[in-house]
Amino acid sequence: MALTKQKTAEIVAKFGGTPQNTGSVEAQIALLTERIAALQQHYATHKKDLLTRRNFLKMLGQRKALLQYLKRTDVTRYEKLAQQLGL
Repeated sequence: MALTKQKTAEIVAKFGGTPQNTGSVEAQIALLTERIAALQQHYATHKKDLLTRRNFLKMLGQRKALLQYLKRTDVTRYEKLAQQLGL
């Protein structure tokens, strides 16, 4: 369910430019998207796991806020990221 260090570094390098640039908005959104996908699979099989559902909804809200920030500050980066992630 948790992302490995290698997978995290790959995502950050792809969307953040360098593996150390974990603070970029694109990298944060991409990491949240991967974690959300993992939680969706978990929640599909464990429907009564309410703590996972709460964390899932919390991550969705966080990703939504970051996407709104990116759209407000730089529309071209937002559109490019949304296309790459399939959002």
